[in-house]
Amino acid sequence: MITSQMLKGILEGCILAVISQKESYGYEISQKLSEYGFGSISEGTIYPLLLRLEKNSRIIPAYRQSGSGPPRKYYSITPQGAAELESFISGYRELSSAVDRLFSEMEAEK
Repeated sequence: MITSQMLKGILEGCILAVISQKESYGYEISQKLSEYGFGSISEGTIYPLLLRLEKNSRIIPAYRQSGSGPPRKYYSITPQGAAELESFISGYRELSSAVDRLFSEMEAEK
């Protein structure tokens, strides 16, 4: 189970990754993360992160007409967001490798 504390530090990077694949709106991002195995991430968690990414010029919004209901706010990644995503990926891989080494060593000692 992925706890909210574990997610806290990586969710922004994961949101950037989803948006980098395809222009997306909030609910769609939440659904995509769920499909990848992140569990149910509420829109109340996603939207504040989207707002922060937008304020920091990592994503840019555009309103598009919806098939049903009001227009949706779609987000696309900016060049600054793409650079931050690359940095996130590099840092995550380094962290993941360190954790894997630690756990492997623990298993070997058993």
